[in-house]
Amino acid sequence: MGMKSVKLRANNKVLDLSQPQIMGILNFTPDSFSDSGQFFNLDAALFHVEKMLREGATIIDIGGESTRPMADEVSEQEELERVVPLVEAVNQRFDCWISVDTSKAAVMEESAKVGMDIINDIRALQEPNALETAVKLALPTCIMHMQGQPRTMQANPQYDDVVNDVLEFLQKRTALCLQAGMARDNIIWDVGFGFGKTVQHNYKLLQQTARFAVEGYPVLAGLSRKSMIGAVLDKPVEQRMVGSATGALLAAMNGATILRVHDVAETADALKIWQAMLNA
Repeated sequence: MGMKSVKLRANNKVLDLSQPQIMGILNFTPDSFSDSGQFFNLDAALFHVEKMLREGATIIDIGGESTRPMADEVSEQEELERVVPLVEAVNQRFDCWISVDTSKAAVMEESAKVGMDIINDIRALQEPNALETAVKLALPTCIMHMQGQPRTMQANPQYDDVVNDVLEFLQKRTALCLQAGMARDNIIWDVGFGFGKTVQHNYKLLQQTARFAVEGYPVLAGLSRKSMIGAVLDKPVEQRMVGSATGALLAAMNGATILRVHDVAETADALKIWQAMLNA
């Protein structure tokens, strides 16, 4: 099957991946949003969702656990309290796809009850009960490669061959998912830019994105504002928009079909220029 026929299906919705789709990032963690009371937070979050959808996102990715290097783990209770009300609020107000960035079975379970469409798991369903839960929910599920855990992953990443190692991991996890009863059409791959990788590793994976795309699973690329961009540009996080949009475009040109970004408008602009060239 060519990539052209790939569609995601969830909750009576269809997402056509013959064109790259933009996934806008909504981090609902104390280090991302102002923390003066839940209501203000929810309000600010919903404003941000509306803006991202207006700018061209079709998926909103909601996460309640900071997964940046050195980040502390978040308790299940805390994550449930952050994520579930937000999924519900977004689902009630907007007609969009909602993905939830979580590794915890309980968060998947509760989010599904209130409108989650995609499970986005940086730990590739390796936490207790996560695989069984994802199979049972039967929703599109993104499995990501990470070396180590967020707290320590950037200490000293090493690979025999980063592309082969990541590919092998994703193939093995996919085989286990299929064996457990997950539908083939529900599996999405993420090479995990920045998750236990040096700058060099990250650019090798970006360069070879097509090697993952040809395996037949939609590839999600998330390199927005990450240190792989900062290292090349020597710029702080808030000055990485052009670099991030460029990275997203390169990933798309190499076969990635879901682009997870902070800067939706800039990414949409970059994709439009590419499409104009393709259609000339």
